This record gives sequence, C-alpha cells and structure tokens, in this order.
Amino acid sequence: MWWPGTLIGAGAGFAIASIPGALLGALAGQMMDRHLRLQGWDDVRERLGGRPAPRDEELLFVLLGRLAKSDGRVVEQHIQQARQEMARLNLDEAARLRAIDAFNRGKGGKERLGSYLRRIRQQPHGAEGTLRASWRMVWADGKMGNKERELLLDWGHKLGMSRRQVQAMSQEYEPRRTAGMAGVGMTYAAAMRLLGVDTDTEGALVKQAYRRLVSRHHPDKLAGTGASEAQLREATERTRELHQAYALIRKRRDF
Repeated sequence: MWWPGTLIGAGAGFAIASIPGALLGALAGQMMDRHLRLQGWDDVRERLGGRPAPRDEELLFVLLGRLAKSDGRVVEQHIQQARQEMARLNLDEAARLRAIDAFNRGKGGKERLGSYLRRIRQQPHGAEGTLRASWRMVWADGKMGNKERELLLDWGHKLGMSRRQVQAMSQEYEPRRTAGMAGVGMTYAAAMRLLGVDTDTEGALVKQAYRRLVSRHHPDKLAGTGASEAQLREATERTRELHQAYALIRKRRDF
C-alpha cells in the first residue's frame, strides 16, 4: 500500500534528485507514516486540524457512539451497553474516560472513519471483534433501524468482510433469535451470546453482565409504568432466559 507520507516523500525526492531521490524520499515518508499512523488522506486532514489519531479502543467507542445516535436518540440501553463494552475491555479509569469522550464524539457523527477501519482490518481478529461490539450496540434497545444496518454493512466492507458475513453476525445478537435458542434448550455458545460475553471473559465480568441485564429486563422494572400483559410476559421470559444462561455458564466454567 502507498500511504500518504510515502507518496509525498517519493514525489518530493523525485523533484529534487530524480529516481534516487524518490527512493530516499519514499523511505523517509514511510517512516513518517508509521510514526504518525497515517493510512489514508483522511488521517492527513485530521492531523492538519490538530486532532491526534484515536487509539484502537477509542475508535471502537467512536463507532458505538455513532450507532447509538444513528436513529436520532441515545437511550439508556445504549449507555448501559457502552459501559458493558468498557467492562469487557477491562479499561482503567483513564482509558474509561477516553472511551466516554470518544463515545460522545461518535454521537456527533463528524469524524471520518474509513482509514481507521482499514487500520483495524490489519489486526488479528480486529474486524470481527469490532463488528461484534457494534452489533451488540445495535441490538441493545431491541430493534435495528435501516441507518444502523447501512452503517454496519459499510463498516464491514471497509473491514474486509462480505455482506453475508456481516448479516450472519447480526443474527447471533438479535433478541428474538437468542431468545428462541434459549427456549429449545440453550447451548453454551447461545448462553454466552445472550449475556453479551466472550469465552475468555473473566467470571466476575460474566456475573456483572448477568446482573446488569437482569436489572434491565426484570418485570419489576415495569411496575407502575402501565405496561401491557404481553410486555410483562416478555420481560418475565427474558429474565428467565438470563437466569438459565448464567446457570449454564457457571456450571460449564465452574465458578
């Protein structure tokens, strides 16, 4: 790949000393690309504007903020999901504050993300992990809008994944699908997806995710809200599934 600094260095070197100058200029430009983490012209524009390149975890929360705001309003479920992602990454206090700032920047929708997504694409498991976190945010409020879907398909393309791969990943986190799997005899993998945790998530964080979800979905939350009988039944069933998922994971992981 010919990155911005490499191209600029090669062009300047050629103008000064023909082919030998172009080679030396390209080498110097490549060093600049690596030092400043320039992977596209969007990066150059942001550096000229004085904005530093976001760290990988900050970029994730910029994406999550944009998704949360994409249908016009950030709701409590989006905030809770962002906190859960911070817990999953085991961020320290300083990193958590940077993540919150990145989430808020993402809600503004002003940052160009293409070159940053291509950077993640080069990391082992980076694309998949980013999209999984994004789908968890999309389904946090129990529904998916067209704009959210379009964003995920576009980001998936930039991350080197096919439309089919991106859409298949969505189905793993769709509430009705995960609930259906629970009703017919939940598997360990389905239990992990239902709690929004990974196979290497520490037991304490699994418990934290479980308690947070139970608190969010418990039918007692609907008391005095004028909820319908159907809504109460759904909340009760969802809570039962969460209990079942956590019990299965505890038994499998022995904690």
